[in-house]
Amino acid sequence: MEYVTLNNGVKMPILGYGVYQVDPAECERCVLDAIDVGYRSIDTAQAYYNEEGVGSAVAKCGVPREELFLTTKVWISNAGYEKAKKSIDESLQKLRTDYVDLFLIHQPFGDYYGTYRALEEAYKAGKIRAIGVSNFYPDRYIDLAHFSEVVPAVNQVETHVFQQQKAARKVMEKHGTQIESWGPFAEGKNGLFTNAVLGEIGKKHGKTVAQTALRFLIQSGVVVIPKSVRKERMQENFDVFDFALSEEEMRQIEALDTAQSLFFSHYDPDTVEWFMSFAK
Repeated sequence: MEYVTLNNGVKMPILGYGVYQVDPAECERCVLDAIDVGYRSIDTAQAYYNEEGVGSAVAKCGVPREELFLTTKVWISNAGYEKAKKSIDESLQKLRTDYVDLFLIHQPFGDYYGTYRALEEAYKAGKIRAIGVSNFYPDRYIDLAHFSEVVPAVNQVETHVFQQQKAARKVMEKHGTQIESWGPFAEGKNGLFTNAVLGEIGKKHGKTVAQTALRFLIQSGVVVIPKSVRKERMQENFDVFDFALSEEEMRQIEALDTAQSLFFSHYDPDTVEWFMSFAK
């Protein structure tokens, strides 16, 4: 496993297992499978409603807690200092742990300044090893980074071969924040799994399109958290450290970037209204 070192010195696996859209009833089994494959970083969120499954797997897996890296996120409905403070403790209880390795603000809506103050407080109290944000575009990220005591260690954003976040990464790097990808496969959108460039490059290395896409991100210094409920696919996604892409192959994949989201835009009023519906 390769690691990145966050801006506070905490080491984070560059490859983890994400449980977004994993059925709560299946989550324990999936996380146990992932840990058995070799994953040591597990990413969940309050909004996924499966923190309990992650916690149960962690308690049963037999791997010492200090060898695992757990990430969760404060949801919009828990925005604001008091609500966020309470939700942090609730997440710890559900995850069956007295600390979380990384706690993020899930979306930049509601009183996320109050939420971040609660995270900073929990960080200083030792309940969290690192804090950060998710889905923060450069404008809101810069504002928070400048007016917080603890600069975000991570910003988890949509990142894949078609949306490489080149401009946003420059802003994060300036402030020492690690980029982390959600949706490293773009959920199959834009024909990712049949992309000719990825297919041809992968064939040269005896690797699949998915492995090639992950290797590109990892080699670019992006933390990735692919999701699958199938153990054989978890293994496939894990086997990306035994090959390297050449400079020319990296350039070919970089050329796939459209710099556009395949999912949503915070600049779209209807999208923001939809997110606001979760705050009530």
